[in-house]
Amino acid sequence: MDHFACLFPGQGSQSVGMGKDLYDRSPLAREIFNRADEALGFAVSRLCFEGPEEELRLTRNTQPALLTVSTIAYSLLGADPVMAAGHSLGEYSALVAAGVLAFEDAVRLVHKRGTYMQEAVPLGVGAMAALMGAAYEDVRRKILEAVSGTVEIANWNSPEQIVIAGHKEAVEEAIRLIRPARHVMLPVSAPFHTSLMKPAEDRLGADLDDVAFKVPKFPVVTNVDARPVRTGEEARDALKRQVSRPVLWTASMEALREAGITLCVETGPGKVLSGLMKRISRGWPEPPALANVENWESLEKARGALSPKAVTKNCR
Repeated sequence: MDHFACLFPGQGSQSVGMGKDLYDRSPLAREIFNRADEALGFAVSRLCFEGPEEELRLTRNTQPALLTVSTIAYSLLGADPVMAAGHSLGEYSALVAAGVLAFEDAVRLVHKRGTYMQEAVPLGVGAMAALMGAAYEDVRRKILEAVSGTVEIANWNSPEQIVIAGHKEAVEEAIRLIRPARHVMLPVSAPFHTSLMKPAEDRLGADLDDVAFKVPKFPVVTNVDARPVRTGEEARDALKRQVSRPVLWTASMEALREAGITLCVETGPGKVLSGLMKRISRGWPEPPALANVENWESLEKARGALSPKAVTKNCR
């Protein structure tokens, strides 16, 4: 089962303790954590292992922490996919895996990205909420009725889950108007992928222009267009536009179906993307098998889902 794709998680998948099992068992994991700490100038490893949760949840910390753990998980998997996709921040992890971005450049970029996003909207002013059981057209109409601030569709995660974001009061008002079957306020500190992030997008664009982007080893499906990019310049342009525009995750997973993907490996903390894929692929003729890598036990299971010839890298 080697026609596989890697999926890299975004914010909301973080948890205190993530990566510690891999750090304890693997010299390669320790090396990557050390590289991240040195590139950032602070111990992101300590934040991953010890928290506190409130500090790890801050966007400027969450983003480099998740990218680091996801890079470790991918490196230990020891096999290149035929395609990859990353949810929001996870797109940077996918581009590192594909050799488009150097790890140190990426970890510094996402730290800046998180800082810019947090500074665009003061802490406590913005919010994001996942709505379950609400039709896309109904959500699109009802958010226009909210009068207490900006609220927009931020992520189209699956046919049954849409994320809205904006000013906290407007998000709460929209929930009352939409009346979804269920909703969950997300553990993030800014309203990502909305027009409120345009100042962050403008600042990040200059940083992206200062970093080298190489040709990907394998195609990466971008959030903003839901199509694979095959050049470094396409990847750079997609990241520039991504910050203030919605994540087209459902359409991105359809791109994997069109590519004939038979296995998806969620490479990083949690199983959020695996759960979304289950729902997205429910009506597909042949839904992909699913695996994940977040600790040593799941790593061994994921490697077992690949043929021995696919796992060719020296993973320490």
